[in-house]
Amino acid sequence: MSKEPDIETLDFAALMCSRVCHDIISPVGAITNGLEVLDEENNEDMKAFAFDLIRKSARTASAKLQFARLAFGAAGSAGAEVDLGDAEKVARGFMESEKPELIWNAPRLLLPKNQVKLLLNLLLCSLHAIPRGGSITVTLTGDAPCPSQKIEAKGMAARIPPHVVDLLAGIPGENVDAQAIQPFYAGMLARDAGMAVTIEKIDDCVIFEATPVASATAEQKASAEG
Repeated sequence: MSKEPDIETLDFAALMCSRVCHDIISPVGAITNGLEVLDEENNEDMKAFAFDLIRKSARTASAKLQFARLAFGAAGSAGAEVDLGDAEKVARGFMESEKPELIWNAPRLLLPKNQVKLLLNLLLCSLHAIPRGGSITVTLTGDAPCPSQKIEAKGMAARIPPHVVDLLAGIPGENVDAQAIQPFYAGMLARDAGMAVTIEKIDDCVIFEATPVASATAEQKASAEG
């Protein structure tokens, strides 16, 4: 049975909106700055710089909005399926403005939308595991509709992000802000999709893994018996 969130519905909606705004306010602000330069400057070099800034910032804002639409939005009607090819496209667009390199090892499948939303939200969680950059490898194994998901974040100063284990488990703590609400939401998606999420750190790599609950239970039982 899915665990209900311990956050008021209106607060949850407000925090999710704040999380989306946090991602796009920087590139939108840069577009505004570029337009101000065009209005005030006559120097051709400065105008060229402003046009370049506007173009890059517009691409970044568009990529972040497309990612948010799939990771946080409705993504179709109830029970809809999403093409993993679309997920890869928005993930690559989003990661162009981030430090880590994205390595995508997932077949092109049609999966239930919450499976895909979970994958993208775990990708976001993994960014906080390697704040200095590195590489993030996305791997899916098994068949639709419920393959196992693995995201490996490898880089200098790799760490399990603070409070993320509790947040993914549905334990919000006392002060949940716009940043913390995202892994909390990822945990809600996992439970709704029948997935169990584990996190472990091995040397300079933090591994986020989501597996079907039945498979996770079987593995735990086998380990205990062994």
